[in-house]
Amino acid sequence: MWPMRRGADPSPSRLTYRLQRLWLTPVMRALVRIGLPAAAIAVPVAVHLVDADNRAAIAAQAAELRRAIEERPEFMVEDMQIAGADRAVGNALAAAVAVDLPASSFHLDLEALRAEFEAFDVVRSADLRITGARELQVTIRQREPALVWRDRTGLFLVDPEGHAIAWLDSRTERADLPLIVGDGAADSAAEALALLEAAGPLDERLRGLVRVGERRWDLMLDRDQRIRLPAEEPVRALQHALALDDARDLLARDIHDLDLRLADRATVRVTADAEQQMRQMRRLNSGESN
Repeated sequence: MWPMRRGADPSPSRLTYRLQRLWLTPVMRALVRIGLPAAAIAVPVAVHLVDADNRAAIAAQAAELRRAIEERPEFMVEDMQIAGADRAVGNALAAAVAVDLPASSFHLDLEALRAEFEAFDVVRSADLRITGARELQVTIRQREPALVWRDRTGLFLVDPEGHAIAWLDSRTERADLPLIVGDGAADSAAEALALLEAAGPLDERLRGLVRVGERRWDLMLDRDQRIRLPAEEPVRALQHALALDDARDLLARDIHDLDLRLADRATVRVTADAEQQMRQMRRLNSGESN
């Protein structure tokens, strides 16, 4: 048996022990396995990018690559189709909204284009999408005229919500639509339509609705007859007037105004000729001579 050498210690040194313990930590392992390779790549790249010419060249190459992708045929939009609008409206919209085609779908701002279409009075809403046929499909929901509105500035077509659609040169252009008159009349278009519907039995005699003081309506009939409606519950008041007319044939008589502004009573104002005849009848009944 060989004798052991004196002074030889088989255990690791303190430094070796500490290095082994440090190597067992997750941070050190990550630093050696990931950090050092990343640094070996990043340092040369950083050194390369310090030069402005190198940075410019890389930016130019990236821009060229992006342009090549964006201008591929499958991403190009070559035509625009407008659906849901009248032909005249569609042609006017196509001419007014400038869309430079062909263009890459990456360069078309659909939200901005939608806002441009919806800025037109005749357009209630617009939906835009790019189809597989490389077309920009624009679906228009068009405002439909329901009334002709006359104010101090002229004649306008308005939809059921009171939104002005177009300007008219003459009332005869849309004689098929009811007429509303007065400042603020369009703001109460829904109430006007309800009154016109309730006034169905007077349709042949109806001339229009006049907004008074921006708070109530007068219903205008032929023979210069006027039905003055209250600000509150005008439809109910009109139905009451129609019931009176049906029972007593009131509106067929020689009257000028039927005032329904007071809820508890209706006031009738006769024409000047009828008033003169009534005076003559009173004189005759009282024995006065003509």
